[in-house]
Amino acid sequence: MEKFNVQRSIIYEDNHLIAVNKPAGILVQGDSTGDLCLADYIKKFLKKKYNKPGDAYLGTIHRLDRPVSGVVIFAKTSKALTRMNKMFQEKDIRKTYFALLQKKPRELSEDLTHWLVKMEDKNITRAHDKEVKRSKKSMLTYNYIGTANHKFLVEVNLKTGRSHQIRAQLAKIGHPISGDLKYGSRKGKGTFIYLHAKSLEFIHPVTKEKVILQCPLPDEENWNFFKQFT
Repeated sequence: MEKFNVQRSIIYEDNHLIAVNKPAGILVQGDSTGDLCLADYIKKFLKKKYNKPGDAYLGTIHRLDRPVSGVVIFAKTSKALTRMNKMFQEKDIRKTYFALLQKKPRELSEDLTHWLVKMEDKNITRAHDKEVKRSKKSMLTYNYIGTANHKFLVEVNLKTGRSHQIRAQLAKIGHPISGDLKYGSRKGKGTFIYLHAKSLEFIHPVTKEKVILQCPLPDEENWNFFKQFT
């Protein structure tokens, strides 16, 4: 993918936090591939912007899968990192996603509960209807929004935050996310899937004011059909 421009992607910044609109295809945090990640880009940006003599501090609060786009927030201070981590752990942050499906769901609105098992060797998560060994209870709610260009838009509200949760749970009910070859989509490019982190809502860890971060949809052919719904 082309070089990531931090300045154009910032959707929120203050003395404690910085949030950006992550494009699909870029890692949030470094892994064994050695590819430049979102955190690296932002650290370099902050170092230059504020003329820091050493490395800029940046704490990773949460992650999005590499092929997923949308809002990602980082901490600029250790105090903000500690407090934001606690809010994520205690589920005090509202996380909303948009997903495009290949067919219209039978239920237009549904609460899903599964028990997920992460298979580290294959980097895939399996969803089970009942509790099994090493599984974690996982919950989400989806609501059908509309259709365009032979795809179907649902809004997803996460109640837990598990690895590949939305991808695994929607696939389990027969509705893999469009483009998600790993979870059963018929077609895909491998570099991105049609899952977008639309918004985060939380109480600021320092100012205690309510913060709502909204992330526009990617400028991409299929997503463009659904901008009427945002």
